[in-house]
Amino acid sequence: MTEREEPAGLPDPDHRRPEGLDDVTVDALGRLSKALETIHRVRGHLYSFHQLTGTADFELDNAVRLLRQAGHDKWADRIERELIGRNVIPGRWTFQIVEEYDDGYYAAFQELERQARDELAGGRRHLYEAELKQQRRTPGQPGHETTP
Repeated sequence: MTEREEPAGLPDPDHRRPEGLDDVTVDALGRLSKALETIHRVRGHLYSFHQLTGTADFELDNAVRLLRQAGHDKWADRIERELIGRNVIPGRWTFQIVEEYDDGYYAAFQELERQARDELAGGRRHLYEAELKQQRRTPGQPGHETTP
């Protein structure tokens, strides 16, 4: 048994179900955690949207330069006037959308997940996954230890 591994291959105390916590609550908290993980991914996609939109906006500078070089000033002027620096939705650039998402829905989601976990599971995270790990691992097999 390693120094950190618990007796009988139990997970570390931070990943053990508190006394009296039922299966349905563990499942519900696991699903809430999974939903939050999805929201983290959504936020990443939102940042991709933000960065890719900015990249496209700056690439328009090259398109305008080349259109002017080729003698297509009408099109260069139109792109400068109608696209470069344009709001992506009324009144907002992508950074404003990201900020509103972060400060609103994303922050509320994270806070509610944390509060539910604190109140119902003593703040323990990933109980569902920790129990799943216990069910799926092969005790004594290298690479199947309960703790690092």
